[in-house]
Amino acid sequence: MTYLVQTPLSSFKAYDIRGRVPSTLNANLAYALGRALVEVLHASTVVVGQDARLSGPKLCTALASGLQAAGARVTDIGQCGTEEIYYAAANQPFDAGVMITGSHNPADENGFKIVRGGAVPVSGDSGLDDIRDRVAQYLGNTLAKTTATCESTSFRADYVRWLLSYSGLTGYADKCRRLKVVADASNGCAGLVLKELAPHVPFEIVPLHWEPDGHFPNGVPNPLLKERRAATAEAVRKARADFGVAWDGDFDRCFLYDSSGNFIEGYYIVGLLASELLRTHPGEKIVHDPRVYWNTREVVLAAGGVPVMCKTGHAFIKERMRAEDALYGGEMSAHHYFRDFAYCDSGMLPWLLIGALLLRTETTLAELVEARMAAYPCSGEINCKVKKPKDLLQEIYDYYFPKATGSDNLDGINMEFKDWRFNVRMSNTEPLVRFNVETRGSTSLLEDKTSELLAFAENHDAERL
Repeated sequence: MTYLVQTPLSSFKAYDIRGRVPSTLNANLAYALGRALVEVLHASTVVVGQDARLSGPKLCTALASGLQAAGARVTDIGQCGTEEIYYAAANQPFDAGVMITGSHNPADENGFKIVRGGAVPVSGDSGLDDIRDRVAQYLGNTLAKTTATCESTSFRADYVRWLLSYSGLTGYADKCRRLKVVADASNGCAGLVLKELAPHVPFEIVPLHWEPDGHFPNGVPNPLLKERRAATAEAVRKARADFGVAWDGDFDRCFLYDSSGNFIEGYYIVGLLASELLRTHPGEKIVHDPRVYWNTREVVLAAGGVPVMCKTGHAFIKERMRAEDALYGGEMSAHHYFRDFAYCDSGMLPWLLIGALLLRTETTLAELVEARMAAYPCSGEINCKVKKPKDLLQEIYDYYFPKATGSDNLDGINMEFKDWRFNVRMSNTEPLVRFNVETRGSTSLLEDKTSELLAFAENHDAERL
């Protein structure tokens, strides 16, 4: 059997590989990727894993075939979350790790996230472009398939023990009051870890969509979609839970709901986690993205920390955190990064840390965030498809720049005014323009300015998503 060239390399993005299966991402590409990765990264040992998608096993076999054809020894940890690959790459003697995942995208899409040993990310300027160029060379020829003979193992038990230790929940299961938590795994792989965690945490966990199912019968595994939030919110209210959590397909992000089923923007969770971690690590640096940040900076400074702004994107955040030796990094998109987790993002640590915080303070999640939400209301990220995004951004810049009290172009257009600010940027990974607006305590001003900005997009025939 051979792998044949079918598509261009459009699946290579700024810091990962993703595309529709099989038109832009297929076994041909996976095999070539394995060959190229070993040669570019000089990797002799590679750990691989996959999420619940139906295309995962075929892509994993092809990838492993390519890795082995290039001389690498391959360890397969099976269905898992992206952070389980990070954990393995950081704590075991692997030269590289590859997670096969489509994350929050529809069922017919998939992708690859690549790290070096130590869980150091591989992005466009740190090896991914070189891998792409080498893949292109292989795809120009007929590629022979080898038989993949992977070593199968699991590091999940060690990973779960580490989660419990870092979150401070080790040994708590029978020693304090229990919280009721609705846990919505979105038919991704979070349920596999939750089953291992459940007996060891001081929570009564109400399971929702725990079984991995690549058909995603309950909808796309993206809790940011409003139509996906209703089931989690209703389950929280029905169970009279203390809070709720929902994950995307590879559970590198988690999203929280208060006891009334209200969705809490990731922005406010960044500030909450930063203040909690700074309580025991005063004076440390906290990295945050530039989309919305007034609340984060105020909270970090009040807790004795040092806020550091960084361009959006996991590769940029991790690189900056390493450079600054930052304690924690957070993005409003619900990516949370931890120095003690090899500077990687985790979707399991945030909700465990918040659960521990609620037990310690004997308060509610709503009480912990409501004052911050009132002080700095935000629009949440609004995405629009635009035919000529650069023209749109230039028009917005020309209109607002003369009125701004401050601006920068760290990541798109960042502009501040007396009582409000905004960020408008082109996505690093999708053909979208993303809008974020926040104000100082005024929901009416927030609505007015958000509508004002979106009017520019409407004049460019934007499709709001």
